[in-house]
Amino acid sequence: MKKTAASLALSALATTAVAAEEVRRARVAPEAVYQVAPGLGHFTDDVLFGEVWVRDSLKPRDRSLVTVTALIATGKTAQIGVHAARALDNGVTPAELGEVITQLAFYSGWPNAISAVIEVKRVYDERGIGPVAPSQAPRIELEAAAEAARKVAVDTAIAPAAPELAELTNRVLFGDLWQRAELTPRDRSLVTMAALIAIGQPEQLPFHANRAMDNGLTRDEAAETVAHLGFYAGWPRAVSAVAVLQRVFDSRTAATAQPAPASDADLKIVRAKNAPSTPGPSAYFTGDVRVSGNFRGDAPARVSGATVNFTAGARTAWHTHPLGQTLFIISGRGRVQKEGGPIEEVVPGDLVWIPPNVRHWHGASADQAMSHLAVAEELDGKVVTWMEKVTDTTGPDE
Repeated sequence: MKKTAASLALSALATTAVAAEEVRRARVAPEAVYQVAPGLGHFTDDVLFGEVWVRDSLKPRDRSLVTVTALIATGKTAQIGVHAARALDNGVTPAELGEVITQLAFYSGWPNAISAVIEVKRVYDERGIGPVAPSQAPRIELEAAAEAARKVAVDTAIAPAAPELAELTNRVLFGDLWQRAELTPRDRSLVTMAALIAIGQPEQLPFHANRAMDNGLTRDEAAETVAHLGFYAGWPRAVSAVAVLQRVFDSRTAATAQPAPASDADLKIVRAKNAPSTPGPSAYFTGDVRVSGNFRGDAPARVSGATVNFTAGARTAWHTHPLGQTLFIISGRGRVQKEGGPIEEVVPGDLVWIPPNVRHWHGASADQAMSHLAVAEELDGKVVTWMEKVTDTTGPDE
């Protein structure tokens, strides 16, 4: 009987010890967390690592990329080593991890990148990882049309005030860094997007979120990246990114939506005799200008336009279009100029394409009237941004 009781007691003790060992092994948070902030220990073990890290919306490798990015971008040096090791365990190669640091030197600053190098080198030394060799893979070719539009935006928005920054942006950031083969375009975009959210720069997010999805990141992965960053950059920065990301999702949905067939819809014909002709507003035009035949497409179309008639010497003010503009010269002789470029003469039958956000003007020649059809698309409800009038020193020499 005594032996039976003793056996039961030993069995119970062994069971308790196993259970305690299982609890100990399940803990990710350091013991000090439980001694100081037991609630933090619970959320660390049960939510962050018990739920978030095991969700399939992002693979462990992607979560490691996002986490290491957030730690480097926000200067959380003490945490970099453990997550760099986890990243290697999750399939991030030493070369990729080094390139993440290189990418973040541009997007969160050199001091953060150099501090990260020191911490990651310790991990490499512990694991016997030797010097990382540069990739021998061919450089990545960026999509030509997208790059042209990006360069126009940089030259328009940055170059006038900071020409050196614009030159470095075009030549080094996108002309070199973004073409390196050490990271795939999709991973480089994921890292950049995560960094912008982590450092609280949502105004930079639309371009890079769109670029990330163009490079293969799915909408669900983008959304899960924000959720993951709530734990590593804080809820306020994650929530601030949500509204921006939703606008990106909505714009991409609208761009790809196919309108349902409308065989019963009527054609719209505006007869010339019924088309009103109105003076061009004096705030936006110099000289005698008449606008007629205004048209606007029904949603989801975003196109609009009009016929504009300029008397000799009349012209527009400086202006830009968010999605560009097309001019078809109908009659007479005209002129068009982008800022910093030569004045170009145009004649009937000529087509002129003005790229997005390029500052320009157009109008009639000094001694001959001109009419053109102008067509543009709206972005976020805006078709044109008007600026100051063209003067003899900023435009034509008359």
